[in-house]
Amino acid sequence: MSFAEKTGLEFDDALWNLSQHARGLYSTIVISEEYGEAVTITAAHSLAHLQLSNMTQKHFTLYMHQAGPNSWKVAFVLNELGLEYERKYISLAAEEQKTPEYLKINPNGRLPALVDHENDDYTVWESAAILLYIVDKYDKESKLSFPADHPERHHLYQWLFFQMSGQGPYMGQAFWFIRSHPEHIPSAIERYKNEIKRVVGVLESVLSKQEWLVGEKLTIADISFVPRNAALGYLFGEDFDFEKEFPATFKWHAKLVALPGIKAALEEQSKAMTLMNKQ
Repeated sequence: MSFAEKTGLEFDDALWNLSQHARGLYSTIVISEEYGEAVTITAAHSLAHLQLSNMTQKHFTLYMHQAGPNSWKVAFVLNELGLEYERKYISLAAEEQKTPEYLKINPNGRLPALVDHENDDYTVWESAAILLYIVDKYDKESKLSFPADHPERHHLYQWLFFQMSGQGPYMGQAFWFIRSHPEHIPSAIERYKNEIKRVVGVLESVLSKQEWLVGEKLTIADISFVPRNAALGYLFGEDFDFEKEFPATFKWHAKLVALPGIKAALEEQSKAMTLMNKQ
């Protein structure tokens, strides 16, 4: 379990967030895709505002963290399918993941969580479950998935769950013992680093023979590995040569991060991280 997963993962400003101002006489609407711009309207305009809010509410709300790898894999898939969503960053410093309001969304107090406003505010948490919900309900052309009765469907599950049970926890534990554990335990760090390389070796053994993990096409299984693979250099340091040690996996990863939806999300993550680090 990663540090982000262990501690829970910063509300950014809502797209249209109505707050009370001067006890009913006026209201302030914060109009904020990114950083916010406030305007003041009279209470007489409240109905018009509510109608406008309904018009501007995006399909999904994704509760996430700027550095959380599991959060961004969901953003990648939403982007690749062209689905609109609002990012809400949960603040660890303010322990927003432990508030009663957030625990109503995810009783586990972790990130990510997704609310589907076009399906009666249907809520899903745990990243693999979210990815499967998205493709089952909205990937009608099977761009990133397979139909339920397709023979490759369970192979997609196989690789998706391998990422969730193998790559994710091992890398999370490695980062924990390197960055956050109160004692320096070399044997623990070595164990998890070795396990990470073993997992990447499994990917290499398959990707050296085929372009994608499942069914000769891009799927959510491939995309699920992107955030953690992007952190391999940071984890292992300058001595790690991804391309040299795992050439097929490096080539696969390079194709993934060049996809328009993933590239856009990575750029957004970079901006969000920069803003968070300035706070």
